[in-house]
Amino acid sequence: MLAYTYIEHGKFGLLEKPIPVLEDARDAIVRVTLGSICTSDLHIKHGSVPRAVPGITVGHEMVGIVEQVGAEVESVKPGDRVTVNVETFCGKCFFCRHGYVNNCTDANGGWALGCRIDGGQAEYVRVPYADQGLNRIPDTVSDEQALLVGDVLATGFWAARISEITEEDTVLIIGAGPTGICTLLCSMLKKPRRIIVCEQSAERIRFVREHYPEVLVIGPENCKDFVRKHSDHGGADVVLEVAGTEDTFRLAWECARPNAIVTIVALYDKPQLLPLPEMYGKNLVFKTGGVDGCDCAEILRLIAVGQIDTTPLVTHRFPLKEIDEAYRIFENRLEGVIKVAIMGERNS
Repeated sequence: MLAYTYIEHGKFGLLEKPIPVLEDARDAIVRVTLGSICTSDLHIKHGSVPRAVPGITVGHEMVGIVEQVGAEVESVKPGDRVTVNVETFCGKCFFCRHGYVNNCTDANGGWALGCRIDGGQAEYVRVPYADQGLNRIPDTVSDEQALLVGDVLATGFWAARISEITEEDTVLIIGAGPTGICTLLCSMLKKPRRIIVCEQSAERIRFVREHYPEVLVIGPENCKDFVRKHSDHGGADVVLEVAGTEDTFRLAWECARPNAIVTIVALYDKPQLLPLPEMYGKNLVFKTGGVDGCDCAEILRLIAVGQIDTTPLVTHRFPLKEIDEAYRIFENRLEGVIKVAIMGERNS
């Protein structure tokens, strides 16, 4: 089968590999019908994910059809259309039982697919702990509607949930990339008083204004003054930082009112500093971490009833054999790209 592979630092390539086989009674083999490229894949390419293993097939955003299941798999069967969770989790350890599936203590717990074990930018993928890692797609939901459920949409849903957004709040979202827009969609479910999106890219600003006209949009250079003007207590009640730069990290806490919640959704390339003398007295609550993708069933339900729609984010589509070109466009942010759909070789 064709599989897009992490060859070495700075180099991915499309290689021929054997079709994966069941290695455990709790595994499933999924034929990938649609995948996507995530910024985290670029972090692997650029060497920012030291735990990533050269030689693995990359990719952790995908949907597909179950081909085989192990003897202990109960929740899915061959022929089911499924989303694949970015997290691998056993469902039984302390962290899994408390909903912190990103911290699963299994040897392959957390972000394993496309990082430490073979992922889904391929024709087939083996999914460990299939009962936890796969969710059946409702018949009324298309593959493209479900494509982002297992990763960036789960990230946005998790971020909005832990941010404790209320209907009285002014919410600031920094970054309008794919994860930022998914975070926006899930924050909108909470019906806050107002949402402000801070974004630098003129194309992404246009995208937000076109698709979500009720949302206020501002560039980073004017963000602090704009947020103060459009909030009730000198700053945002909730800030979600989804851009992942040193400047946006600082902007997040600067735009927050005293006693606000600042949720760090972004994955950074380098450590960030907390300038505590400058922050003293703001009494901020910081919430950080990787997505805990335990809400996929609820997200699929919300998609099925029309409360979440991520299809506008899919701006480009390529067959697997043209994935190099898809990466070139996504990595360089060409042609107004937001998300790229990669069609499985047997479906393109």
